[in-house]
Amino acid sequence: MPVYKVKVKWGKENFEDVECNTEEPPELFKAQLFALSGVQPDRQKVMLKGAVLKDDDWEEVRIKNGAKFLMMGSADALPSAPLEKPKFVEDMTETQLASALSLPAGLTNLGNTCYMNATVQCLRAVPELRDALKRYQGTTIDTGNPSASITAAMKDLFDAVQKTSQELPPIVLLHFLHQAFPRFAEKSEHGGFQQQDANECWTELMRVLQQQLPAITAGDAGAATGAEAASNLSFMDQYFSGKLSCTYP
Repeated sequence: MPVYKVKVKWGKENFEDVECNTEEPPELFKAQLFALSGVQPDRQKVMLKGAVLKDDDWEEVRIKNGAKFLMMGSADALPSAPLEKPKFVEDMTETQLASALSLPAGLTNLGNTCYMNATVQCLRAVPELRDALKRYQGTTIDTGNPSASITAAMKDLFDAVQKTSQELPPIVLLHFLHQAFPRFAEKSEHGGFQQQDANECWTELMRVLQQQLPAITAGDAGAATGAEAASNLSFMDQYFSGKLSCTYP
């Protein structure tokens, strides 16, 4: 039985029913813990009955359902107060302006995964979608619903990107994308992931979000008009679709 439901204690936090698949590398398990705690995988020390979990194999630990892992590690520290007095944009030189307008966090290429990274960054540029994902109540633990797991993983990734300017590995989202759409997990003769089409990824993620994100009603912030809310079935219909009309003279 390679898939187990385990518990993880991290400081005062306790995470219940965390999925642990021993057929996959421990890095994916640590990626789930990162989504739950904000502790980067390379800063985690995960132990089970004194044995330390490695990154590449499960040999040191003996797992069963209900096993309780202990995780040590701290999340990224909050930004400290600026040492220099803030300057207004209009008072900055071109060099100072370029430094102040820092780029958002990037996503690590996990081996021909640029198609997914580009799609995710494109979707993240829509502020209304970011707000809709913040309201989403699903979790990555819902393994019976691939669409819910992908949406929750995207929510966690957007949240993590918002909190740091460092490069982040989208391991959890990639894992659930591969589970839901196995063609994206196809490998080449050299053992690495094959190149994929960003438009196909965009289409599948749009369908997933269309299923999971409800339409914004008149009482929500940034809501569409009453007619739009009544005629559309989901948030994605409201913000990512349009209508064509033709009038004759």
